[in-house]
Amino acid sequence: MKKSVKETVREAILPTVTELGYLIWDITYSKVGADYHLEITIDNEAGINIEDCEKVHRAIDPILDECDPIEGFYYLEVSSPGIERELRTEEHIARCKGERVEAKLFTAKNGKKSIVGTLGELSDGVVTIDTPDGEVALKREEISKLTTLFFDN
Repeated sequence: MKKSVKETVREAILPTVTELGYLIWDITYSKVGADYHLEITIDNEAGINIEDCEKVHRAIDPILDECDPIEGFYYLEVSSPGIERELRTEEHIARCKGERVEAKLFTAKNGKKSIVGTLGELSDGVVTIDTPDGEVALKREEISKLTTLFFDN
């Protein structure tokens, strides 16, 4: 079975990114207009600034040229996940436990399509969020988007 672009890229750059003191938050490969973009999102405990992005970009660019995971031309971008970040994976959720989040739902639950509160556990595909009205348990498939909140929306 052939690996996806994301899997191939992650495998190729992970040792270098880790050695530089960062973790890979996410990798996206998408078409924007007529162009293809490979975005590597990095993070660390101290936060990310433009110098961090430049350092990682310079380090991984030759690695990607060597392994050539993408046919044709693409733009390589290295960025921070930002203060308010989407939590897509179990690892993301585990790293952000205790943070203020908003869960947008596919269908309303108790009359609400959005739940705001403190992120709790993820267990057996169920995410808990502590709200002023009590703890809410949501199945992952009920959540269309889970995002950390820094500002009150």
